[in-house]
Amino acid sequence: MSDSRVTWSKYSSLQALYPLAGRLIPWCAGAAVLFMAAGLYLGFFVAPTDFQQGEAYRIIFVHVPAAWMSMFLYVMMALWAGLGLGLKARPSFMMAQAIAPTGAIFTFLALLTGALWGKPTWGAWWVWDARLTSELILLFLYLGVMLLHASIDDLRRADRASALFALVGVVNVPIIYFSVRWWNTLHQGASVSMTAAPKMAATMLTAMLLMAIGFWLYSMAVILMRLRCVILERNSQPRWNQSAVEPGVKEIRA
Repeated sequence: MSDSRVTWSKYSSLQALYPLAGRLIPWCAGAAVLFMAAGLYLGFFVAPTDFQQGEAYRIIFVHVPAAWMSMFLYVMMALWAGLGLGLKARPSFMMAQAIAPTGAIFTFLALLTGALWGKPTWGAWWVWDARLTSELILLFLYLGVMLLHASIDDLRRADRASALFALVGVVNVPIIYFSVRWWNTLHQGASVSMTAAPKMAATMLTAMLLMAIGFWLYSMAVILMRLRCVILERNSQPRWNQSAVEPGVKEIRA
């Protein structure tokens, strides 16, 4: 029991987390480039042309993984926020803060590529479809978490308020996922499911999964970079140092 406590304390401290993140960033970034390059090559040059949508369907190799990541990152942000509230762990709050901008970027990318795909498919850039609307709400939730945190000067209050907001907003994620089942929408059902055989060619599925892995690795790299920035930013604030740095603990330097 004592060994596990020492290990948890060691790897949950900012002094250990900061250099660990720095070591992981180049590996995640390099792997992300390789996976995304392979996914784009398969999706745009190897995968067959869709017999209904023609070449326009190839946007799915960016759109679908981006939509997956927008939901996945929100759930992860909410989990870290919940850990921060439950354990009163400042690194958890900082991780949630670091995730929010990347999640917002992927949500915006999903909406943008959805519009580019919707124009030739539906004849309109935007429709108030259930999935599109709930995905737009997800973007507002990400922005709300970031704006709420930035609008409160006291870091402890900002962490708690934005964490609560993130936890309340997580209810929107299953709405996005199940919207095509619950309502009549223009979106088709899921092409990839854990409980059924894929509804696309093996090359298409491989390209989509490679892009999803690449986006995940990219997210890891960018989130860890942002986490290091958050640690340095908080460490440079006198009020944070007085309340968060224990006696005898060295400050973190870049």
